Amino acid sequence: MKKSDIAQFEALKKEVIRKILTKEALERLGRVKIANPLIATQLEIYLFQLYQSGQLKEIIDDKKLKQILKVLIPDKKIKIKRK
Repeated sequence: MKKSDIAQFEALKKEVIRKILTKEALERLGRVKIANPLIATQLEIYLFQLYQSGQLKEIIDDKKLKQILKVLIPDKKIKIKRK
């Protein structure tokens, strides 16, 4: 892949992610990205694939995003702290 192709994919992925996540879910994704960039990237690609394949029927909120994270990393305990 050329650098321009990668940049185009990243831009498209960001646009789709903003479209399919609620504000709270986007904030959680940002925190995951800080804590574990690899998992955040996997999550973004997974969400992008769901969107492209037409499997997403609704906007993903924070609760649903937490459920997806639990599926992506089932062997780790995820501590979710509320403000």
